[in-house]
Amino acid sequence: MRIRNRLLTVAGVAAGAPAPAGHNPTQRSETETYTFVPREITLRTLARALTVSGSLAAAVALGGLAATPALAATTLSSGHVDVLDADWDGSALSLHVHDEETDTEYDPADVTLSVPAAAKVANPGYGFLGTGSQVWLLPDTEAEADAAGVLFPGISTEHLTTGVFANNNVTYRLLSATRNGAATEDFSIYAGSGSRWFDSDTSTTSFKSRTFAVGTHNHANWAFEEAGTYQLTFRVQGTVSGVTQSDTAVYTVVVS
Repeated sequence: MRIRNRLLTVAGVAAGAPAPAGHNPTQRSETETYTFVPREITLRTLARALTVSGSLAAAVALGGLAATPALAATTLSSGHVDVLDADWDGSALSLHVHDEETDTEYDPADVTLSVPAAAKVANPGYGFLGTGSQVWLLPDTEAEADAAGVLFPGISTEHLTTGVFANNNVTYRLLSATRNGAATEDFSIYAGSGSRWFDSDTSTTSFKSRTFAVGTHNHANWAFEEAGTYQLTFRVQGTVSGVTQSDTAVYTVVVS
C-alpha cells in the first residue's frame, strides 16, 4: 500500500502558556512552560469533517486553535501533474491533484496551477478556440510540455479499481468556469485534432462531461484563450452498490 504525502500540520499553542494547576515545579526544573505537540491530520479526513473550506478554517475548527493558516498554497507550473485525480477509500469518492514528479497529493483548494507565457502557441484554428491568433496550451504530450517548461496535465482514474463502480467507470463533469470572476467561454480540453472533451462555452450543453474507465490515465490539451485567473469547478461521480457517490472541487488556474 502506497503511503501518500497528504499531511497537514496544525500548529499548537506556542511555548509560554502557564503551567496547569497542580504542577510541581521541582519535578520539571528544566522549564516552566508547555508546548502542545503539533498534530498531523490527513487532508482527506479534514475534507469530510469540515463544512467550511481552506486551511485557515481547518485550523480554527480543530480544537479552538489559533487562526493561523496551516498549509501554504502550492503553485505548480511544470511537470507531470494529474489535475483531475479521483480516489475511493471504501466509503467516499474524492478529488485531488496528484503531482507525479514528487508523488504528492494536494487538496485542490490548496493548489494554484500556473500557465505562463511560455505556454502560448499559434491558434490551431479549431472553431471552439475563438478567433485570437494565439492560445495558452498545456499539451497532451510530455515531450512538448517539457520542451516548453509547462504543465503536462492528466485526468486519472488509476487509483480506482475494478469491481467497485457500476460498469467500472466514473464521470468527470465541468460544472462551471469563470475568468476573473465572470463566466467564461475561454476554456476547453481537447484531444488530437480538435476532438473536444470539455468546453466552457455556455451556449451549448455538450462537452460538459466525459466518462472514463477506472484504472486509466488520460491526457489531452488544456486550452485557455485569454489571460486571467480561472476558477474551474469539476465533479467526479460514480455508482457504488446502487448509490451515487461524488465529489466536487474548484481548481484555480492563473494564466499569464
